[in-house]
Amino acid sequence: MADTLEAPYVDDSSFDGFARAQVAMVVTNPNLDDNPIVYVNQAFTRSTGYARSAVIGHNCRMLQGDDTDKAAVDRLRQGIEARQTVSVDILNYRANGQAFMNRLVVAPLFDTKGDVQYYVGIQKELGHDEQDASVDEINTQLLEIQDRVHSDLAMVIGMIRRQTTATSVPEEFAALTRRIETLQLLYEEMKLSDSQSNRDVIHMGSFVSRLACAIGHTCGRSGIRLNMQIEPLDVPIETATRVGLVVSELLTNAFQHAFDRIDTGLVEVRLSQLSAGGLRLIVSDDGIGIPSRMAWPDPATVGGRIVTGLIEGLEGTLQLGRGAAGSFVTIDVPAGASITE
Repeated sequence: MADTLEAPYVDDSSFDGFARAQVAMVVTNPNLDDNPIVYVNQAFTRSTGYARSAVIGHNCRMLQGDDTDKAAVDRLRQGIEARQTVSVDILNYRANGQAFMNRLVVAPLFDTKGDVQYYVGIQKELGHDEQDASVDEINTQLLEIQDRVHSDLAMVIGMIRRQTTATSVPEEFAALTRRIETLQLLYEEMKLSDSQSNRDVIHMGSFVSRLACAIGHTCGRSGIRLNMQIEPLDVPIETATRVGLVVSELLTNAFQHAFDRIDTGLVEVRLSQLSAGGLRLIVSDDGIGIPSRMAWPDPATVGGRIVTGLIEGLEGTLQLGRGAAGSFVTIDVPAGASITE
Protein backbone atom coordinates (compact mmCIF):
# COMPACT_ATOMS: atom_id res chain seq x y z
CA MET A 1 0.00 0.00 0.00
CA ALA A 2 1.40 3.41 -0.87
CA ASP A 3 2.66 5.74 1.85
CA THR A 4 0.52 8.57 0.52
CA LEU A 5 -2.79 8.50 -1.28
CA GLU A 6 -3.00 9.85 -4.78
CA ALA A 7 -6.77 10.13 -5.16
CA PRO A 8 -7.92 12.00 -8.29
CA TYR A 9 -11.06 14.09 -8.17
CA VAL A 10 -13.97 12.48 -9.96
CA ASP A 11 -15.23 14.70 -12.75
CA ASP A 12 -18.13 12.83 -14.33
CA SER A 13 -21.41 14.52 -15.12
CA SER A 14 -23.30 11.25 -14.65
CA PHE A 15 -21.86 10.80 -11.15
CA ASP A 16 -23.86 12.26 -8.27
CA GLY A 17 -22.54 10.29 -5.32
CA PHE A 18 -22.60 6.52 -5.11
CA ALA A 19 -25.69 6.60 -2.94
CA ARG A 20 -27.86 7.99 -5.76
CA ALA A 21 -25.95 7.67 -9.04
CA GLN A 22 -26.38 5.01 -11.69
CA VAL A 23 -22.85 3.88 -10.89
CA ALA A 24 -23.13 0.72 -8.85
CA MET A 25 -20.51 -0.42 -6.37
CA VAL A 26 -19.83 -3.95 -5.16
CA VAL A 27 -17.24 -5.21 -2.65
CA THR A 28 -16.39 -8.91 -2.44
CA ASN A 29 -14.09 -10.87 -0.13
CA PRO A 30 -11.89 -13.50 -1.82
CA ASN A 31 -10.76 -14.77 1.59
CA LEU A 32 -14.20 -16.28 2.18
CA ASP A 33 -15.55 -19.31 0.37
CA ASP A 34 -16.60 -18.46 -3.22
CA ASN A 35 -15.57 -14.77 -3.00
CA PRO A 36 -18.99 -13.55 -1.76
CA ILE A 37 -20.43 -10.04 -1.92
CA VAL A 38 -19.99 -8.18 1.40
CA TYR A 39 -21.27 -4.76 0.34
CA VAL A 40 -23.42 -3.18 -2.37
CA ASN A 41 -24.64 0.41 -2.63
CA GLN A 42 -28.11 1.70 -3.36
CA ALA A 43 -27.35 2.14 -7.06
CA PHE A 44 -26.68 -1.59 -7.27
CA THR A 45 -29.97 -2.53 -5.60
CA ARG A 46 -31.84 -0.03 -7.75
CA SER A 47 -30.25 -1.25 -10.96
CA THR A 48 -30.56 -4.99 -10.32
CA GLY A 49 -33.75 -5.09 -8.29
CA TYR A 50 -32.06 -7.24 -5.65
CA ALA A 51 -32.27 -6.22 -1.98
CA ARG A 52 -29.01 -6.14 -0.07
CA SER A 53 -30.13 -9.09 2.02
CA ALA A 54 -30.60 -11.13 -1.15
CA VAL A 55 -27.04 -10.63 -2.45
CA ILE A 56 -24.81 -10.31 0.63
CA GLY A 57 -23.00 -13.63 1.05
CA HIS A 58 -23.50 -14.68 -2.58
CA ASN A 59 -21.10 -14.64 -5.52
CA CYS A 60 -21.66 -12.06 -8.26
CA ARG A 61 -22.35 -14.83 -10.76
CA MET A 62 -25.94 -14.77 -9.51
CA LEU A 63 -26.41 -11.87 -11.95
CA GLN A 64 -25.51 -14.05 -14.94
CA GLY A 65 -28.01 -15.90 -17.11
CA ASP A 66 -28.50 -18.04 -20.20
CA ASP A 67 -27.35 -15.38 -22.69
CA THR A 68 -24.38 -14.06 -20.70
CA ASP A 69 -21.31 -14.24 -22.94
CA LYS A 70 -18.98 -16.97 -21.69
CA ALA A 71 -15.97 -15.12 -23.13
CA ALA A 72 -16.78 -12.07 -20.98
CA VAL A 73 -17.12 -14.29 -17.91
CA ASP A 74 -13.77 -15.93 -18.72
CA ARG A 75 -12.03 -12.53 -19.06
CA LEU A 76 -13.46 -11.47 -15.72
CA ARG A 77 -12.41 -14.69 -13.99
CA GLN A 78 -8.92 -14.59 -15.50
CA GLY A 79 -8.40 -11.00 -14.36
CA ILE A 80 -9.48 -11.86 -10.81
CA GLU A 81 -7.29 -14.97 -10.73
CA ALA A 82 -4.34 -12.86 -11.93
CA ARG A 83 -5.13 -10.22 -9.25
CA GLN A 84 -5.32 -7.52 -11.92
CA THR A 85 -7.78 -4.77 -12.77
CA VAL A 86 -10.11 -5.99 -15.50
CA SER A 87 -12.87 -4.29 -17.52
CA VAL A 88 -15.63 -6.10 -19.40
CA ASP A 89 -19.05 -5.51 -20.93
CA ILE A 90 -21.27 -8.26 -19.60
CA LEU A 91 -24.94 -9.15 -19.92
CA ASN A 92 -26.54 -9.38 -16.47
CA TYR A 93 -30.07 -10.07 -15.29
CA ARG A 94 -32.24 -8.20 -12.80
CA ALA A 95 -34.17 -9.92 -10.06
CA ASN A 96 -37.26 -9.94 -12.32
CA GLY A 97 -35.35 -11.70 -15.11
CA GLN A 98 -34.87 -8.65 -17.33
CA ALA A 99 -31.51 -8.55 -19.11
CA PHE A 100 -29.30 -5.46 -19.15
CA MET A 101 -25.76 -4.67 -20.28
CA ASN A 102 -23.14 -3.65 -17.72
CA ARG A 103 -19.72 -2.10 -18.19
CA LEU A 104 -17.81 -3.49 -15.23
CA VAL A 105 -14.42 -2.58 -13.78
CA VAL A 106 -13.07 -4.89 -11.04
CA ALA A 107 -9.86 -4.22 -9.12
CA PRO A 108 -8.11 -5.99 -6.23
CA LEU A 109 -7.50 -4.22 -2.93
CA PHE A 110 -4.16 -5.32 -1.41
CA ASP A 111 -2.94 -5.08 2.16
CA THR A 112 0.58 -4.08 3.18
CA LYS A 113 1.78 -7.67 2.73
CA GLY A 114 0.61 -7.80 -0.87
CA ASP A 115 -2.35 -10.07 -0.14
CA VAL A 116 -5.74 -9.35 -1.70
CA GLN A 117 -8.27 -8.40 0.98
CA TYR A 118 -11.19 -7.36 -1.21
CA TYR A 119 -12.23 -6.86 -4.80
CA VAL A 120 -13.96 -3.58 -5.62
CA GLY A 121 -16.32 -3.55 -8.59
CA ILE A 122 -17.68 -0.38 -10.20
CA GLN A 123 -20.33 -0.94 -12.84
CA LYS A 124 -22.37 1.29 -15.12
CA GLU A 125 -25.51 0.13 -16.87
CA LEU A 126 -25.28 0.84 -20.59
CA GLY A 127 -28.25 2.20 -22.48
CA HIS A 128 -28.79 1.41 -26.15
CA ASP A 129 -27.10 4.66 -27.17
CA GLU A 130 -24.08 3.90 -24.97
CA GLN A 131 -23.29 0.35 -26.03
CA ASP A 132 -21.47 1.64 -29.10
CA ALA A 133 -19.79 4.48 -27.21
CA SER A 134 -16.05 4.73 -26.91
CA VAL A 135 -14.73 1.98 -24.66
CA ASP A 136 -11.79 4.17 -23.65
CA GLU A 137 -13.99 7.13 -22.71
CA ILE A 138 -16.38 5.18 -20.46
CA ASN A 139 -13.58 3.09 -18.99
CA THR A 140 -11.71 6.29 -18.08
CA GLN A 141 -14.76 7.60 -16.23
CA LEU A 142 -15.25 4.37 -14.33
CA LEU A 143 -11.55 4.02 -13.52
CA GLU A 144 -11.48 7.56 -12.06
CA ILE A 145 -14.35 6.62 -9.75
CA GLN A 146 -12.77 3.27 -8.94
CA ASP A 147 -9.43 4.94 -8.09
CA ARG A 148 -11.11 7.21 -5.55
CA VAL A 149 -12.92 4.31 -3.89
CA HIS A 150 -9.83 2.11 -4.03
CA SER A 151 -7.67 4.71 -2.27
CA ASP A 152 -10.21 5.41 0.46
CA LEU A 153 -10.93 1.74 1.17
CA ALA A 154 -7.20 0.98 1.20
CA MET A 155 -6.77 3.64 3.89
CA VAL A 156 -9.55 2.16 6.03
CA ILE A 157 -8.39 -1.45 5.66
CA GLY A 158 -4.81 -0.45 6.38
CA MET A 159 -5.78 1.19 9.67
CA ILE A 160 -7.96 -1.77 10.64
CA ARG A 161 -4.98 -4.11 10.35
CA ARG A 162 -2.16 -1.82 11.41
CA GLN A 163 -1.67 -2.57 15.08
CA THR A 164 -2.77 -6.17 15.42
CA THR A 165 -3.44 -9.28 13.40
CA ALA A 166 -6.18 -10.44 15.77
CA THR A 167 -9.03 -8.71 13.97
CA SER A 168 -11.78 -11.16 13.10
CA VAL A 169 -13.58 -11.17 9.77
CA PRO A 170 -17.05 -10.72 11.36
CA GLU A 171 -15.79 -7.70 13.33
CA GLU A 172 -14.64 -6.02 10.14
CA PHE A 173 -17.84 -6.72 8.25
CA ALA A 174 -20.08 -5.54 11.07
CA ALA A 175 -19.22 -1.89 10.36
CA LEU A 176 -17.96 -2.10 6.78
CA THR A 177 -21.21 -0.82 5.29
CA ARG A 178 -21.32 2.23 7.57
CA ARG A 179 -17.72 3.16 6.80
CA ILE A 180 -18.21 2.88 3.05
CA GLU A 181 -21.42 4.92 3.21
CA THR A 182 -19.56 7.62 5.14
CA LEU A 183 -17.34 7.89 2.07
CA GLN A 184 -20.40 7.94 -0.20
CA LEU A 185 -21.66 11.11 1.49
CA LEU A 186 -18.23 12.64 0.93
CA TYR A 187 -18.39 11.81 -2.78
CA GLU A 188 -21.72 13.59 -3.00
CA GLU A 189 -20.18 16.69 -1.43
CA MET A 190 -17.32 16.44 -3.92
CA LYS A 191 -19.84 16.65 -6.75
CA LEU A 192 -21.51 19.65 -5.11
CA SER A 193 -18.16 21.36 -4.79
CA ASP A 194 -17.47 20.72 -8.46
CA SER A 195 -20.78 22.33 -9.45
CA GLN A 196 -19.71 25.42 -7.51
CA SER A 197 -16.26 25.55 -9.16
CA ASN A 198 -14.58 24.65 -5.88
CA ARG A 199 -12.95 21.38 -6.67
CA ASP A 200 -10.14 21.35 -4.10
CA VAL A 201 -12.19 21.58 -0.90
CA ILE A 202 -15.26 20.08 0.78
CA HIS A 203 -17.98 22.07 2.52
CA MET A 204 -17.33 20.39 5.84
CA GLY A 205 -20.34 21.80 7.67
CA SER A 206 -22.73 20.30 5.13
CA PHE A 207 -20.87 16.96 5.08
CA VAL A 208 -20.78 16.56 8.88
CA SER A 209 -24.41 17.65 9.27
CA ARG A 210 -25.65 15.07 6.77
CA LEU A 211 -23.36 12.40 8.18
CA ALA A 212 -24.52 12.99 11.76
CA CYS A 213 -28.19 12.86 10.71
CA ALA A 214 -27.61 9.62 8.78
CA ILE A 215 -25.88 7.94 11.73
CA GLY A 216 -28.51 9.23 14.16
CA HIS A 217 -31.22 7.75 11.93
CA THR A 218 -29.44 4.40 11.67
CA CYS A 219 -28.05 4.00 15.20
CA GLY A 220 -30.32 6.19 17.30
CA ARG A 221 -33.46 5.22 19.16
CA SER A 222 -36.47 6.86 20.72
CA GLY A 223 -35.55 9.17 23.57
CA ILE A 224 -32.00 9.93 22.39
CA ARG A 225 -31.69 13.42 20.92
CA LEU A 226 -29.04 14.67 18.50
CA ASN A 227 -27.94 18.31 18.65
CA MET A 228 -25.51 19.93 16.21
CA GLN A 229 -23.60 23.20 16.39
CA ILE A 230 -21.68 23.29 13.15
CA GLU A 231 -19.91 26.24 11.59
CA PRO A 232 -19.59 26.51 7.80
CA LEU A 233 -15.98 25.87 6.81
CA ASP A 234 -14.12 24.40 3.86
CA VAL A 235 -11.34 21.83 4.17
CA PRO A 236 -9.19 19.87 1.70
CA ILE A 237 -10.72 16.66 0.38
CA GLU A 238 -8.23 14.35 2.10
CA THR A 239 -8.77 16.09 5.45
CA ALA A 240 -12.55 15.78 5.01
CA THR A 241 -12.21 12.06 4.33
CA ARG A 242 -10.45 11.40 7.60
CA VAL A 243 -12.49 13.79 9.74
CA GLY A 244 -15.70 12.30 8.34
CA LEU A 245 -14.58 8.80 9.28
CA VAL A 246 -13.69 10.03 12.80
CA VAL A 247 -17.18 11.54 13.16
CA SER A 248 -18.69 8.25 12.02
CA GLU A 249 -16.73 6.21 14.58
CA LEU A 250 -17.35 8.59 17.50
CA LEU A 251 -21.06 9.07 16.86
CA THR A 252 -21.70 5.38 16.35
CA ASN A 253 -19.85 4.60 19.58
CA ALA A 254 -21.93 7.19 21.48
CA PHE A 255 -25.27 5.94 20.19
CA GLN A 256 -24.43 2.28 20.72
CA HIS A 257 -22.75 2.42 24.14
CA ALA A 258 -23.43 5.67 25.99
CA PHE A 259 -27.05 5.01 26.96
CA ASP A 260 -27.08 1.42 28.15
CA ARG A 261 -30.17 1.01 30.35
CA ILE A 262 -30.96 4.73 29.95
CA ASP A 263 -34.19 5.78 28.26
CA THR A 264 -33.35 9.40 27.37
CA GLY A 265 -30.20 11.26 26.52
CA LEU A 266 -28.40 13.78 24.34
CA VAL A 267 -25.60 13.43 21.81
CA GLU A 268 -23.96 16.63 20.58
CA VAL A 269 -21.66 17.34 17.65
CA ARG A 270 -19.77 20.62 17.45
CA LEU A 271 -17.55 21.68 14.59
CA SER A 272 -15.73 25.01 14.60
CA GLN A 273 -12.75 26.71 13.04
CA LEU A 274 -9.74 27.37 15.26
CA SER A 275 -8.44 30.93 15.50
CA ALA A 276 -5.13 29.88 13.95
CA GLY A 277 -6.89 27.89 11.22
CA GLY A 278 -7.65 24.22 11.28
CA LEU A 279 -10.74 22.82 12.96
CA ARG A 280 -12.04 21.52 16.28
CA LEU A 281 -14.48 18.62 16.49
CA ILE A 282 -16.28 17.79 19.75
CA VAL A 283 -18.57 14.79 20.15
CA SER A 284 -20.23 14.50 23.56
CA ASP A 285 -23.01 12.63 25.35
CA ASP A 286 -24.73 12.78 28.73
CA GLY A 287 -24.94 9.02 29.15
CA ILE A 288 -23.06 6.60 31.37
CA GLY A 289 -19.67 7.84 30.22
CA ILE A 290 -16.46 6.00 29.37
CA PRO A 291 -15.17 4.29 32.56
CA SER A 292 -12.04 5.87 34.00
CA ARG A 293 -10.26 2.51 34.00
CA MET A 294 -10.87 2.02 30.28
CA ALA A 295 -8.19 2.96 27.74
CA TRP A 296 -9.77 4.89 24.89
CA PRO A 297 -9.46 4.75 21.92
CA ASP A 298 -9.07 1.05 22.57
CA PRO A 299 -6.29 -0.41 20.35
CA ALA A 300 -7.88 -3.86 20.70
CA THR A 301 -10.92 -2.78 18.66
CA VAL A 302 -11.29 -1.97 14.98
CA GLY A 303 -12.91 1.38 15.75
CA GLY A 304 -10.17 2.31 18.18
CA ARG A 305 -7.44 1.57 15.67
CA ILE A 306 -9.25 3.53 12.97
CA VAL A 307 -9.69 6.62 15.17
CA THR A 308 -6.04 6.51 16.27
CA GLY A 309 -4.79 6.05 12.71
CA LEU A 310 -6.99 8.81 11.32
CA ILE A 311 -5.89 11.37 13.91
CA GLU A 312 -2.22 10.44 13.54
CA GLY A 313 -2.59 10.85 9.79
CA LEU A 314 -4.08 14.32 10.30
CA GLU A 315 -1.30 15.31 12.74
CA GLY A 316 -4.15 16.07 15.11
CA THR A 317 -4.72 15.66 18.84
CA LEU A 318 -7.44 13.86 20.82
CA GLN A 319 -8.53 14.64 24.35
CA LEU A 320 -11.05 12.57 26.31
CA GLY A 321 -13.02 14.30 29.02
CA ARG A 322 -15.42 12.87 31.57
CA GLY A 323 -18.15 15.12 32.91
CA ALA A 324 -20.69 14.80 35.69
CA ALA A 325 -22.66 12.81 33.16
CA GLY A 326 -21.24 11.25 30.05
CA SER A 327 -18.06 11.88 28.12
CA PHE A 328 -16.77 14.30 25.52
CA VAL A 329 -14.06 13.84 22.92
CA THR A 330 -12.24 16.87 21.52
CA ILE A 331 -10.19 16.57 18.35
CA ASP A 332 -8.09 19.43 16.98
CA VAL A 333 -6.77 19.31 13.42
CA PRO A 334 -4.12 21.93 12.57
CA ALA A 335 -4.35 24.09 9.47
CA GLY A 336 -2.35 22.78 6.54
CA ALA A 337 -1.74 19.41 8.12
CA SER A 338 0.25 17.17 5.81
CA ILE A 339 -1.75 13.98 5.36
CA THR A 340 0.36 10.96 6.31
CA GLU A 341 -0.17 7.21 6.43
